[in-house]
Amino acid sequence: MIQSSSAAAPADLAHYDRASIVFHWLTAVLVVGLFVLAEVWSFLPRGTSTRRLLQSLHISFGLTFAAVFVLRAAWRLTAGRRLPPAAAGWLRVASTGMHGLLYALMAAQIVLGFLFRWAQGEPFAFFGLFDVPTLIPIDREQRHFIGGLHNTVAWTIIVLALLHALAGLFHHYFLRDGVLRRMLSGR
Repeated sequence: MIQSSSAAAPADLAHYDRASIVFHWLTAVLVVGLFVLAEVWSFLPRGTSTRRLLQSLHISFGLTFAAVFVLRAAWRLTAGRRLPPAAAGWLRVASTGMHGLLYALMAAQIVLGFLFRWAQGEPFAFFGLFDVPTLIPIDREQRHFIGGLHNTVAWTIIVLALLHALAGLFHHYFLRDGVLRRMLSGR
């Protein structure tokens, strides 16, 4: 049985707080943007200035994503608004599982990104402002394995994020339960 969020909470509490909403959409934009950058440069010849620029942007935005992810997780665990579940039964289990899996994969992707860059043995700069030091020396022979895993996790995140978005649209247009509106406005 599906339970409406508006029935489960007063109307003024039916939305996530503004910070949670900003973190959610910033995460979505960064994940998609990082994926697109990597896919675009894969079509460019190695060593070209455009490919190097896209890789540099990917690294810098990846570091931004890592910071946003840590802040988002800390906010969610400490101060973020808790809303009652929008659904019951298998929809609740699927929703909880999807969120947990996305968080785990994003955390893994951040770790893999750092490991991959360190395994490449190349500078790891944030928009040219500062370099990230190598904290864990990684054998260069491991870079293909780590890079392949980084790519697989990226595709998995994109597919799950698409399913997550489709679920939000399903809730909005078919179930009409207000789930999507909870993440669209803090007011």
